Amino acid sequence: MSSLEKDLQRLALQEQLLQLDGFDETTAWDLGCRIKAICEARGQALTIEVRRAKETLFFYAMPGTSPSNADWARRKRNTTELLQRSSYSTGLAHQKDSSSLQLKMGLPLQDYAEHGGSFPIRVRGVGCVGTVTVSGVPQREDHAIVVEALAALCGVPLAEVCLD
Repeated sequence: MSSLEKDLQRLALQEQLLQLDGFDETTAWDLGCRIKAICEARGQALTIEVRRAKETLFFYAMPGTSPSNADWARRKRNTTELLQRSSYSTGLAHQKDSSSLQLKMGLPLQDYAEHGGSFPIRVRGVGCVGTVTVSGVPQREDHAIVVEALAALCGVPLAEVCLD
């Protein structure tokens, strides 16, 4: 099995296991603050966005980010809201198939990005209710930071879901 296929399997497991019992403004704030704390501890600067049903509940552009990070977050978030799967998973699946959102669905690159950093927020028994998105470091790292924060919030050991 190729490393790409292994990553796609692990990404599917992440989306299966990283589900919340509920999601409201307080949960969104907690998730955004967890991501901010992870980044501060590592000396990284990210733009962070947490949304529920297309309403922004948390947004923070850390010192060192630029307006382009907010635009990347918007484009990644659009992909996750449309497909209800992580933007990284979408990008890797299309890489495996030598395809893209533009080729498959005619979606414009200025509004959709298949780069890591956006993840669906799922509530058990309900489904996808929102997104959490970051932008500021390489895409695999963007994705990993979101997964780390969600795993802590969901009570899932990071070792069970992190990428190699």
